[in-house]
Amino acid sequence: MARVQVDIPESFAFKTDLVIRVSDLNYGGHVGNDSILSIMQEARVLYYRSLGFNSELSFEGTIGQIITDAVIQYKAESFFGDVLSINIAVANFNKYGFDMIYVLTNQHTGKEVARGKTGIVCFDYAKRKIASVPNALLQQLQKSPLL
Repeated sequence: MARVQVDIPESFAFKTDLVIRVSDLNYGGHVGNDSILSIMQEARVLYYRSLGFNSELSFEGTIGQIITDAVIQYKAESFFGDVLSINIAVANFNKYGFDMIYVLTNQHTGKEVARGKTGIVCFDYAKRKIASVPNALLQQLQKSPLL
């Protein structure tokens, strides 16, 4: 069976640190696979906030975003109290959206815990249909400093 592969860019636009909570753990005592997606969402929301957007639901008027696909590669275990550094890059822009790429690294050990990609499409919540990427969002994403 072929495995998914998330290619990592040379630079990132945003970095944040998040602490693993007890609710992120599964019955194996480590971070659950579903929690990695939630951690990526939390980091994404913080990135948008750093760009001046308070919600994924409203970048401009009623236009927000939806996630059309998600890929995660799990690399190492993570445990309660670990601090994960999450780096985010944005790539593959098109008229309706873009991809966000995430690398989650254990701050203490330096081990990569996971990497992921979400396909993001802009969505007009009033009309209930996809929409073009708002210029305000596109400009902010494209001028993000590279780390």
